[in-house]
Amino acid sequence: MKLLTTLIFATLLSGCAAAPTAVTVPERVLFNDAAFVKPAAMVTPEQIFALTPEMKAYAAKIRLIDHAKPKHQALFDALYERDQLRLDYDSEMTRTAAQAFDARSGNCLSLVIMTAAFARELGLEVQFQRITSEDTWSRAGSLYFSSGHVNLVLGKRNFDAFNIYDSSQAVTIDFLPPPDADKMPTEVISERRIIAMYMNNRAAETMVAGKLDDAYWWARAAVENDPGYLLAYNTLATVYQRHGDMRLADQTLRFAHEHDPLNTVILFNLSELATAMGRTEEAAKFKSELGRLEPNPPFHFFHLGQKAMEEGDYRKARSMFVREVQRAPYYHEFHFWLAKAAFALGDLKEADKHMGLALVNSTTRSDSAIYASKLASLRLYETRARLRPGQI
Repeated sequence: MKLLTTLIFATLLSGCAAAPTAVTVPERVLFNDAAFVKPAAMVTPEQIFALTPEMKAYAAKIRLIDHAKPKHQALFDALYERDQLRLDYDSEMTRTAAQAFDARSGNCLSLVIMTAAFARELGLEVQFQRITSEDTWSRAGSLYFSSGHVNLVLGKRNFDAFNIYDSSQAVTIDFLPPPDADKMPTEVISERRIIAMYMNNRAAETMVAGKLDDAYWWARAAVENDPGYLLAYNTLATVYQRHGDMRLADQTLRFAHEHDPLNTVILFNLSELATAMGRTEEAAKFKSELGRLEPNPPFHFFHLGQKAMEEGDYRKARSMFVREVQRAPYYHEFHFWLAKAAFALGDLKEADKHMGLALVNSTTRSDSAIYASKLASLRLYETRARLRPGQI
């Protein structure tokens, strides 16, 4: 059985305020501490944003070197100009501010956290925001991830009746923004929500690594730090399901569903869990509601394409992968499989194009290495094919 979980990463923009969801956690119902060994040490909320002595020295350097610039612009230049710190994007792990600085890399949420930590050291106002448009999807084995987008605005707050930032005194830090990001609706989110997102990410990442004990405590911490962040309950439920505790998985998902009945991720997991528990009538009800809200769920055409590949129907496979690429043009795996289907059809030009796009859109160093190797092999094959006309 496949259950969805949620992984929230970041990119950026500007926007409007939204009230947090008021949720009280029924601790005795949802938590089962006795079933999971607690890690010897876990990152605290304070440690997520903590600066090391090296980082404080770097902040002091920014003050000295760029004292003529506005502080928010000096920070932006120092962190993200290619001739200075030279940060790289890497979605392998969600890092704390200190870890991202030491590694000189991180996923979007890690880089937002690190930038916020530096901004506060420099005395700047920090505002976190989330783009509220449709999320993107990815997967790792049998786990599927819904990825949202957050941003960071630095500057001085204009204390007027609307409590908004003066654009002349602010700068938006933007990591891998979606197309037309400046036109998408946004909401202001709290630091507490950012902390919960970090912990939820760590829960999902440790679950992928097979560390269910760690995943439980990370998901629990996400719920505790921001009870209104309902996707953390979905992650917690996925931990329970993988641990074999269907009853607690069901209770946790139902709690989240009560507070967000239109959330399709939670609905999908409820339908799958009801099926696994033999509640066929209830599963059908959830699936019906899910079909009404989302007729073609994430990876729907991808799975049809994979099935067609197994059956040797490469034309159908290509058409299914094309549909997924149209829905998610920046997801590397869809391009990779489209390249495979094109290669099977003898279309080396299309195969080369999409293998290249898989490489460009990969978000981890390991994936980049795999796609680079396959692209090199494909181009070697193309060269040999040109030398042997008529042979593919």
